[in-house]
Amino acid sequence: MNETLRRALFQAHLDDEDIAARLGVDPKTVRRWLEGRLPYPRHRWALADILGTDEADLWPEVQAARAARSRPEEIWAVYPHRWSVARETWRSLFQSAEHEIGILAYSALFLAEDAGILGVLADKASAGMAVRIALGNPDSPNVAGRGTEEGIGDAMAAKIRNALALYRPLSDAQGVQLRLHQTVLYNSIYRADSELFVNQHVYGMPAANAPVFHLRRRQRADMFAAYLDSFERVWQAATPVK
Repeated sequence: MNETLRRALFQAHLDDEDIAARLGVDPKTVRRWLEGRLPYPRHRWALADILGTDEADLWPEVQAARAARSRPEEIWAVYPHRWSVARETWRSLFQSAEHEIGILAYSALFLAEDAGILGVLADKASAGMAVRIALGNPDSPNVAGRGTEEGIGDAMAAKIRNALALYRPLSDAQGVQLRLHQTVLYNSIYRADSELFVNQHVYGMPAANAPVFHLRRRQRADMFAAYLDSFERVWQAATPVK
């Protein structure tokens, strides 16, 4: 039942026969619209004009279709906060990798504290897969600046040192590389082959509260390529952890 359409007709003092006469359709057709059937576009546009509104206001599914058409094909999902991404989703991301895993962040401590995910990374490395992890240099001014922006001060550097202690055992496995970078990160990037989780960085907000884009490489992969290029630039400038 399309209660929005029914209410709009009532407010306009129109009934199904009035609309049928104006649009040149059978009244039964209008009643089917009121029962929930989606009209043809030409009828939606005409009816919206009669009621002085937008078709998306009468049929919300039209707005959803518009959004889907305008959204880049690469965007598989959008999460409002990193903490809203389930642990199993992170685990599934890394388990899906067959060639390469990449982590670029300041600390990525939430992953380092997850023994299950560390196990996945270790297993992938043991199977011959490349695992690259780039964390912020805890002594760099940009890490200090990020701590100040988030209102946690020296705790940012402490989080990185904690993460380093947890990630370091992985570096004993062949194929695992652990590096430190000194860049200003605009996003944290987590890669598993042709999939990326991009955690936005918002000024004054912890990364855990910021949105995450889940991207999948497609034929036209401009967004994916841009983030991957950013990852590689930071990686090349980063220094190995000794």
